[in-house]
Amino acid sequence: MAVVISVEAVVLAVVGFLVAGLLRSHAEILRSLRDLERGLDPDFRQPVRSRPSGVPVRDPGSPAADVVGATPTGDAITVGVVEADQGTLLAFLTSGCHSCHLFWEAFDRRDLAVPGDARLVIVTRSTEHESESRLAALAPRDVVVVMSDEAWKTYQVRAAPYFVYVDGPSGRIVGEGAAGTWEHVSNLMHQALADAEIGKGRRRRGRLVPDVDRGVRVDRDLASAGIHPGHDSLYRSPIRRDEPAAEEPEGENGTWPA
Repeated sequence: MAVVISVEAVVLAVVGFLVAGLLRSHAEILRSLRDLERGLDPDFRQPVRSRPSGVPVRDPGSPAADVVGATPTGDAITVGVVEADQGTLLAFLTSGCHSCHLFWEAFDRRDLAVPGDARLVIVTRSTEHESESRLAALAPRDVVVVMSDEAWKTYQVRAAPYFVYVDGPSGRIVGEGAAGTWEHVSNLMHQALADAEIGKGRRRRGRLVPDVDRGVRVDRDLASAGIHPGHDSLYRSPIRRDEPAAEEPEGENGTWPA
């Protein structure tokens, strides 16, 4: 009888140990699923320069890079975003995430207003991760779609949807972040553009005023003094014709006599 009780105790201990291990594994799986869900469907209140968990925050004004890859039809393509005449909004999307489908549909609207009148470029993963036929069906009519794993790596994108706004003339990143709706993306990028303009103003105060600004200021000062275009004082000779001209020196070697 004692032997049976001992065996039962051992069995119960082993079962308890196994159950504890299963519960711990189950908790870890649930935690991983929650983290994955947050990465694929980010909180729309995330700030403009925030990044998904584990991704370093990029400094404002970091240099951008051109996007090189292929179209969904297999053609090679390079989208120049550095030194471009206008800004570019890079939308990093996939064909699988639920939140991305909202943007695929929104980007097909002809009346879509992109902040700063920037052009919109959709960047997806390459053929190893995406279906070309699926992307061809999702691609908006008037928006460039580039399949490029290299761009995702260069811009340090770990989850979708994610957006990066590049200022073309400076070739630098103005704003970036994750959002769940186009309205929030638009608000984030408008805020980033406004912050960038404030930053430019601060930098200008540390330099000389450009000539064009100085000219405007001089015109304003003259007008406040009652001097307008055509005023006599603007064309008056510094030497009056009825005054004798200055005499030349008469001493030796061109000096005045002592």
